[in-house]
Amino acid sequence: MALGNVGFYLPTEPILFGLMILLSIRALMRGTYDKKLLNHPITISVLFYLAWMAITVLTSSNILVSVKFLIAKLWFVIPLFFYLIVVFRQKENMYRVVWLYLISLAAVVFITLIRHYGWGFDQKAAHWIMSPFYKDHTSYGAIVAFYIPLAIGLLYRKKNSAIIQYILILFLVILSVGLLYSYTRAAWVSLVAALGVWALFKLKINIKYVAILGLFGAFVGFQYYTDISIALSKNKTDSSENLSKHIESISNVSTDASNLERINRWNCAIRMFEERPVFGWGPGTYAFEYAPFQHSDEITVISTNFGNKGNAHSEYLGALSEMGVLGLFSFLLMLFFVFYKGSLLYIKLEDKELKTLLLSVLLALVSYFVHGVLNNYLDTDKASVPVWTCFAIIVAIDIYHSKNTATNSEKISV
Repeated sequence: MALGNVGFYLPTEPILFGLMILLSIRALMRGTYDKKLLNHPITISVLFYLAWMAITVLTSSNILVSVKFLIAKLWFVIPLFFYLIVVFRQKENMYRVVWLYLISLAAVVFITLIRHYGWGFDQKAAHWIMSPFYKDHTSYGAIVAFYIPLAIGLLYRKKNSAIIQYILILFLVILSVGLLYSYTRAAWVSLVAALGVWALFKLKINIKYVAILGLFGAFVGFQYYTDISIALSKNKTDSSENLSKHIESISNVSTDASNLERINRWNCAIRMFEERPVFGWGPGTYAFEYAPFQHSDEITVISTNFGNKGNAHSEYLGALSEMGVLGLFSFLLMLFFVFYKGSLLYIKLEDKELKTLLLSVLLALVSYFVHGVLNNYLDTDKASVPVWTCFAIIVAIDIYHSKNTATNSEKISV
């Protein structure tokens, strides 16, 4: 909903804004915040990311838009990261927060499926059928994929009663069917990537070998780039209700309008970066600035000059175009510490129940940030709430519930 020139996701964002103000006042009155939290690498990387964002606000092409964007980012980060870490000193609260979102999401997916059934699970209807809960099928699919690993993680809690287990299985079925009929190809790919990372953890494959394999794959791709491009150009399969054809259309970069428009937005982001490589155009400005950077030979039937059909379609290129090279670096640094610290913590953690929760959180984040190559939703409440919550869970487990602190953490009340 837009109030004047300010867009809000109601009622979530006004509530988060109010929480940000109240929690900031509370912190100022107390004058203290746990130094262990502030000194944690993930927290430091988040602060660096926010600090650079604040700097690029000052150099923005549209300062008003960037100020609004920064404030919106803060009302996600302060309540959902900095405060939830403290709330998660009590281990059970981590499970409660995951459950609360999962219950509401399962209800939304169930309602969507009932409505979609009335349209015969039509692919075109899948683009809007989840409204007003989600703005489109891609953001819907991304979050459904995000919560599948978390729901599976909850299944492995020994404290669960038989009824809880049946409910979780039901939720998993609902989410899986919802993901299938979201027709969101990026979400399907992201879940496959999460499955691959799960295999790496379970097989205990050394990260060095994964890095070597990745570098080898990049080398082969570079060497045979022309051949690969020619092969992809021969794919004329467009998105379709036929699931096998819909999957095949993922690599269609010759006729599929969705894929071509995504490439158009990526190229615009790169050109924007080339013009302003250090500070970028300013946080939140991509939609207002990219139109002049479109080339006539790249414009598609769904292109627009008004920035009303999504942003850069990439978390990474969006950061690059809006905040320059250090903006992308700060974003990648944050992700590096999240996955690096999370992986190390998973290896050393002895509490099997928490180990399972941590792995499900990491896989959920893998799903989102793989999806983030193709779409960007961290400026929305639907994605920011679970992503920043999962960041908070990792930090809380590391500080309060790992081997050295697990004994004392349960005695602390919020």
